[in-house]
Amino acid sequence: MADHEPPPPDSPSGIVHGDRRGGVEHGAIHKPIHTSVQYGFERTEDLIGVFQGTRKGGFNYARQGAPTTAALEAKITGLEQGLGSICFASGMAALSAVFLTLLKAGDHLVSSRYVFGNTNSLFGTLGGLGVAIDKVDAASVDAVRAALRPETRMVFVETIANPGTQVPDLDAIGALCREHGLLYVVDNTITSAALFRPATVGAGLVVNSLTKTIAGHGAALGGAVTDTGLFDWRGYPNIADSYRGLDPRQWGLQQLRKKALRDMGGTLAPEQAHRIALGAETLSLRVAQTSASALALARFLESHAAVERVHYPMLESHPQHALALRHFKAGSWLLAFELRDSARMPAVLDGLQLAIKATGMGDNRTLVIPVAPTIYWEAGAAVRAEMGIADGLVRVSVGLEPADELIDDFAQALSRP
Repeated sequence: MADHEPPPPDSPSGIVHGDRRGGVEHGAIHKPIHTSVQYGFERTEDLIGVFQGTRKGGFNYARQGAPTTAALEAKITGLEQGLGSICFASGMAALSAVFLTLLKAGDHLVSSRYVFGNTNSLFGTLGGLGVAIDKVDAASVDAVRAALRPETRMVFVETIANPGTQVPDLDAIGALCREHGLLYVVDNTITSAALFRPATVGAGLVVNSLTKTIAGHGAALGGAVTDTGLFDWRGYPNIADSYRGLDPRQWGLQQLRKKALRDMGGTLAPEQAHRIALGAETLSLRVAQTSASALALARFLESHAAVERVHYPMLESHPQHALALRHFKAGSWLLAFELRDSARMPAVLDGLQLAIKATGMGDNRTLVIPVAPTIYWEAGAAVRAEMGIADGLVRVSVGLEPADELIDDFAQALSRP
């Protein structure tokens, strides 16, 4: 009988069997949790090689990585079909790593106008450090093109915006970035590689908040940055001279690891990495169910008299429905809806019995939150208006409950006086 090739690392089977395929001590199925902070070497030259980045493999101090996080990084790299990944303590730590280690005063960033509230807050910090930012409607590549300047270094978008579910013109923006030699950074948190791979549209870096789609379960914080291998770092002016002696393909990852982990300390703990790695094993199953349930719930809400508008990319009424169909395998677990009477919002949400009133997303349980008075309250009315966040907007993170039970729950809550 002919030998069979192992499943590719980006496949569901490849993810499930990734640990043991890589070799695990004592025949264990899962990579163990390595809690050691220090790592010793038999030869001094190997210790030096790890510090200088010239030796593949090996660990020196756990702030810059450990075997457990390295195993997770290999899984993320396989999912995104990338060159390499670095894990961080949270999704915001991953985003901060990209912006703070690869941009400097005088640089210019073009971003989608519709970004996660904390990302928008981080942009305020970047502005205070001398990085200019233009936020545009990224559903139009022309808007991105019009914002470019000679000092533009990076273009940043999210695959599906939170909470308004806007979808950027992903492939056209990728072509524009290639034309101008710009670093294209795509936040793939909502979709994950189970629904979309940003490398297919030319992204140089992919960011994932591992807390959400990839980990699920709502039991661990984490983030990751993946280098797809598509960006030529040799033309990027902000790489430190000390890293330019390495393979140019590794320049970006090396600077991120050294500056963001070693210098800033945004390190993912091994215990969290282990939980995320376990959650990733069921990624494809969870995403398939939550996407199907979200679409069913979105269709129900769109037909309800108490609902003014529903935001979900796979609805025909969504402004970027065609873009979503072109790029995504499904619509993900994120949707939002606006009540006709925003004053009824507390009563409606209090009437829900399955869905939980809580912040956060990507849990196995359905979560709801009134957007304007909570996660976007600090942004102010002007920013909310610019981002199209109505006072009656409710964000829903759909979980693993059966779709018919979720619909029944929202139906009874909406029917209350």
